Amino acid sequence: MGKTPASLKAHITRLEMVAPPKASLPVPVNIQTAIMRAPGIPLAFYRYLYRQVGARWQWVDRLRMSDEELTTTLHDKRNNISVLYVNGAPAGFFEYLCEDEDTIELSHFGLFEHALGLGIGKWFLLQALYAIWTLNPTKVTTTTNNLDHPRALQLYQMFGFSPVSTGTGIVRPLSDKELLEIARKG
Repeated sequence: MGKTPASLKAHITRLEMVAPPKASLPVPVNIQTAIMRAPGIPLAFYRYLYRQVGARWQWVDRLRMSDEELTTTLHDKRNNISVLYVNGAPAGFFEYLCEDEDTIELSHFGLFEHALGLGIGKWFLLQALYAIWTLNPTKVTTTTNNLDHPRALQLYQMFGFSPVSTGTGIVRPLSDKELLEIARKG
């Protein structure tokens, strides 16, 4: 089988925001959008969303989870997933975890490749933040790294996140064997 890809060094930035965003953006024109919560999301659909959004940004952690681990994580009552649809097709998702009464982590956010460049990224992030802030946390956290979209850090800061710490980590890309196993799971 194919060789295992080399590990990648990632520069990680942890961010926090302590007040709701002040920005307001109109829904992009000439595009039909819908954002729907997905409680009890089927694992195959989640893996599809995660892979479509995260493949080019080296999102691998959730793909390496067993069905049992992923079910436990996704169906935890503190975890919330919402899916963005553009012109009737899935186009992205966001996921957040209510860590405690005061802190909510925006754990995943992103768009499918076909939705990039449509001018909906800022609007979609704002919708995610509005949804989170309706729960009245005292702070919202998120993490990004240099393997993410080149403007991710700038976008988070634009809406009120401030960097609170940095560090490094190692990302081990999926091997051909792992990709085959994921494809078999569906």
